[in-house]
Amino acid sequence: MNKFCGTGVALVTPFGSGGTVDYNALERLINFQIDNGVDYLVSLGTTGESATLTKEEKKQIWEFSASVVSKRVPLVAGIGGNSTYEVVKAVEGFDLAGYDAILSVCPYYNKPNQEGIYQHYKMVAEASALPLILYNVPGRTGVNMTAETTLRIAGDCRNVIGTKEASGNFDQFNAILKDKPADFLFISGDDPITLPLIAMGAAGVISVVGNACPGEFSTMVRLALEGKYEEARSLHYQMVSLIKLLFADGSPAGVKAALHSLDLCAEELRLPLVPVNEHVREAIRAELLKLR
Repeated sequence: MNKFCGTGVALVTPFGSGGTVDYNALERLINFQIDNGVDYLVSLGTTGESATLTKEEKKQIWEFSASVVSKRVPLVAGIGGNSTYEVVKAVEGFDLAGYDAILSVCPYYNKPNQEGIYQHYKMVAEASALPLILYNVPGRTGVNMTAETTLRIAGDCRNVIGTKEASGNFDQFNAILKDKPADFLFISGDDPITLPLIAMGAAGVISVVGNACPGEFSTMVRLALEGKYEEARSLHYQMVSLIKLLFADGSPAGVKAALHSLDLCAEELRLPLVPVNEHVREAIRAELLKLR
């Protein structure tokens, strides 16, 4: 499970001016992450705007990303949805080459109860040839996977190796961390609270902000995991204003604005997402200059 300790980065999907996937920019971004010390990468999570991509585009991005990464770091594929049978089909048909795990978001929009969430993940885990990481993000899905359900899945489904938790509920974090199996990973899904979560026992983070500052963020995480909290805290506070700005006018719009200012990719998004407003863009640019 050490493959998924530390800093994972949920990669954005760069687009060109015509809305097509910019593979040259994606290659630059992947190499930027690896060269700056991130521990693993996630292809086509929420930050990758996966909801607006076709099945064929997803297949091409996954294949291209695996080719560029070339096993230099572990690689995770984001595969989720609100139809269990469609997710199972996608998992069963997934080309495993170059990938180490699947990150699967809690079913959204349908608002299933806890038994429905449990049965969904049980079926997906049984179908997957790769280890599965749960992803609880009620702010996006409209439903919270409780600590009790997370622990039940962790106990019953051996192919489920961890959870990316983005509920923002510290009572829930405490309950999972207190009673989870020793080898079950608790991964932060919120950049601003990654440092305190590591102090509580989290294994690391799957980060949005890491796209733009992989060196600084992964160093902060590494220091925290080593128990060097004073040094980690210093880096945390250097980045805290930037982190807030990157989410101020929508994500991944904020981090794409940062990446554009770093000449890594265009600021293009797919509707219904749009770029950040000019005030936020200038503030992001200023904070990046301070951080550098």
